[in-house]
Amino acid sequence: MRGSSMVLRLLLFLTGLLRATEPAPRCETGQETLGQCQTVQKAKCVDISLSSCTDVAYTQTMYPNFLDQKSREVIEYSSEYILISVLHNLLQGECNPDLRLLGCSVLAPQCEKDKVIKPCRHVCENLKKNCLPAFDAIDMAWPYFLDCDRFFAGEEEGCFDPLAKLRGEVEIEEDLPSDLPATFIQFKHHSYAQMVSTLKKTASRCSHIATTYSIGRSFEGKDLFVIEFSTKPGHHELLKPEFKYIGNMHGNEVVGKELLIYLAQYLCSEYLLGNPRIQTLINNTRIHLLPSLNPDGYELAAEEGAGYNGWVIGRQTAQNLDLNRNFPDLTSEAYRRAGIRGARLDHIPIPQSYWWGKVAPETKAVMKWLRSIPFVLSASLHGGELVVTYPYDYSRHPLEEKEFSPTPDEKMFKMLAKAYADAHPVISDRSELRCGGNFVKRGGIINGAEWYSFTGGMADFNYLHTNCFEVTVEVGCEKFPLEEELFTIWHENRDALLNYMEMVHRGIKGIVSDKFGNPIKNARISVRGIQHDVTTAADGDYWRLLPPGTYIISAQAAGYSKVMKRVTLPTKMKRAGRVDFVLRPVEVWPNKLLRRPMEDMHDQYDPLELFDPHAQHAQPGTRGGSPQPREKPWWWSYFSSLDLHKPLWLLKQH
Repeated sequence: MRGSSMVLRLLLFLTGLLRATEPAPRCETGQETLGQCQTVQKAKCVDISLSSCTDVAYTQTMYPNFLDQKSREVIEYSSEYILISVLHNLLQGECNPDLRLLGCSVLAPQCEKDKVIKPCRHVCENLKKNCLPAFDAIDMAWPYFLDCDRFFAGEEEGCFDPLAKLRGEVEIEEDLPSDLPATFIQFKHHSYAQMVSTLKKTASRCSHIATTYSIGRSFEGKDLFVIEFSTKPGHHELLKPEFKYIGNMHGNEVVGKELLIYLAQYLCSEYLLGNPRIQTLINNTRIHLLPSLNPDGYELAAEEGAGYNGWVIGRQTAQNLDLNRNFPDLTSEAYRRAGIRGARLDHIPIPQSYWWGKVAPETKAVMKWLRSIPFVLSASLHGGELVVTYPYDYSRHPLEEKEFSPTPDEKMFKMLAKAYADAHPVISDRSELRCGGNFVKRGGIINGAEWYSFTGGMADFNYLHTNCFEVTVEVGCEKFPLEEELFTIWHENRDALLNYMEMVHRGIKGIVSDKFGNPIKNARISVRGIQHDVTTAADGDYWRLLPPGTYIISAQAAGYSKVMKRVTLPTKMKRAGRVDFVLRPVEVWPNKLLRRPMEDMHDQYDPLELFDPHAQHAQPGTRGGSPQPREKPWWWSYFSSLDLHKPLWLLKQH
């Protein structure tokens, strides 16, 4: 009996210990006497239901969050949540959606297996560095809940990148079989993430001749990715011409985007396989492929699905802007200058009035890109027809919707357009009953303004503001074809794409230097009879596209005398002739109309120079001193619904 009594006492003692370790019951007021207390449950992952955070790269979060906000309702009525919901408007689209997604990573942090993961500190620090000027521009303090030290973690602690989705790093593709041939290309429509992944994999596979980079960000924050091919990727090489293709300028015209993704894979594979044509092209050319200039519009068009031949949905950007109508109208100025003796129809500065309108960040990124690289030749790939058009796209007489309006380089532009058209088996087909049959009698090419006139086009801007010649290729009558059609479309365009790239080596090239061999930057290369000059790059090298013929070429620069040479380009010559110039200094540089050096060609206040396409700083407009201190800034009204919890932490201390 004594033994059983001791066992019973031991069981009671252990039961007491177990009860002592259970969570203490938590009772709401008034429940203590009713015996209705509930045990506090361990927090678990729940689905994200905040409307401003539904597009984050994860699906679950946990309450309370890092700010100790205990429920969705509490968060939605908080000043922090209202701020991330209206930042897009307050900053006029700058630094968004980056800031909103960063804010969501604090208000609704990622949760996996009932454990919260902090966002990465380096992401916060980079964004703060880039976007703080945008807050300064509207006189707003940096939000306390985006304190990079307080609410974020280092990579060694196991953090996550809340902006990975914007860079296409979230979507996971199916692994392809490892035994596929080197030339394998998936002929499918690529989402933004798939496009980025494919470009990066291609560049990695051909890392000795390829690299990827971004020229800036779309309005919704997607990187405008470029893949480059060259023997020295990332660097301009002396006398090596720069070439670019741009696709998907209109988001619903997707064929150009896919063609450039396929072209990137083809160039890489064929170079590795020893294809002499491709190796010669890459060894002697720096090639830039930008598959999608309008990724925001593409996403909208893709929602309709392939086979939908829409003419409106997804064409424009997220700002509802048509990118091919958003560039400065320099063509009107060129027409005005055409009658002025000695005036040049090249390197025309951007008028100040242009900046008064709405300029897309995608447009600014392209203009910045054009200034940073001395492009020689370019083509923009569109859809909806089957024809190659060339400048000018804007009619000499604005009221004329269809009027032949040639540039001074009409012969060269026709030669360029035919280089693509003649290598395309369908465009060169003489049947008038097919897609593009209306242009058969013209050889599949047409002057842009003669087809239909419009202002603000990218091709005219390239020609009139830079050295670059650009044509527009309409690659098919269907804007968003079915996937099973893509293989045929690729084979119809492949040789045409290569043939057009090779045209960058027509005409002449050379170096302009002084008598000591020092390169002369921004020297002008003129061709007698053609009212359009090109200028030398930073290393003194230049490229001047010209059709076969005999020309008088001159080189001149500020502080140097003019040098002239007679040059003959044979009909069968398919590579640029080398024509160098050595200039001798003079004491006085004649101050002739419109013959200023390039440093003076841009106005002193140039918004494009201030624009950072990657950081997307606030737009210029708050020049001069800081605004006078006032009780509350203009944006304070956005928080008028908050009675007791207005965000005083956003007010700067003057």
